[in-house]
Amino acid sequence: MKKSVGQILGRTGIRIPLILWSIAVLYPIFWMFLGSFKSNAEIYRNPWGLPETFNWQNFADAWTNYNIDTSVFNSLIVTVVGAALTLVLAIPTAYAIERINFKGSKFLFTLYVSAMMIPMVLGWIPLFFLLMDFGLLDNIFGLAIVYAVSQLPFTIFVLTSFMSTIPKSLEESASMDGMSPYRILWKIITPLSMSGIITVTIMNAIQFWNEYFMALIFLQTEGNYTLALAIDYISSEAQYTNAWGTLFASLVIAIVPVIILYAIFQQRIAKGMTEGAIKG
Repeated sequence: MKKSVGQILGRTGIRIPLILWSIAVLYPIFWMFLGSFKSNAEIYRNPWGLPETFNWQNFADAWTNYNIDTSVFNSLIVTVVGAALTLVLAIPTAYAIERINFKGSKFLFTLYVSAMMIPMVLGWIPLFFLLMDFGLLDNIFGLAIVYAVSQLPFTIFVLTSFMSTIPKSLEESASMDGMSPYRILWKIITPLSMSGIITVTIMNAIQFWNEYFMALIFLQTEGNYTLALAIDYISSEAQYTNAWGTLFASLVIAIVPVIILYAIFQQRIAKGMTEGAIKG
């Protein structure tokens, strides 16, 4: 009896702070959703209450008057291209580091891991002039390249952990059957590492979708703005035009895809990170 009471008290002591923290995090999001359906007058009159009527005009204004449609398309292009390019560069690199014993492989892996500790802000000025020299400044594809390179260390670190759990006997058997190293990589190693690939792809995609500072530095034309920059523009405009409902609607447009993506793949992400942390 004492043990069961102690367990109940212990679990309650853990759950209460978690519940309070969840409320503190979720309530502003819930308030933002409600605000996206209110008129400006209603936001000022009853900021914490439920909307009298669900007004979809805020979403229409954000989509058309503030070019959210273009910004969503730009963010989608940057996210897809950046995530795909990251995989194209990271998968062969991780395989070479983990499976091919060449001189300096351990040093190269250490170099990539060390790069994760370097603040990205230190490279923004050199990257600005580098993109300018290559004609990729104020270009969403140039931004996608920067995103891909910035996430290479993390992606390689995770994928090497997954590849290390694959038995080498499979590669040896495939090699004896006449498969080249490239076919072994794409036909055997990549499918068996799919859990890790999906995990890093989702995490990278969420990072690229939400990124703000590099987009602010490397994009200059309003037509090339990503969603984060468009929301920042609406935020500055809302101070003078009172377009708070439009701002809330644009925020909802930005976070709903991330919430849906994470809700669908949260178990796979947790499983993938757990499997990647266990080296065979």
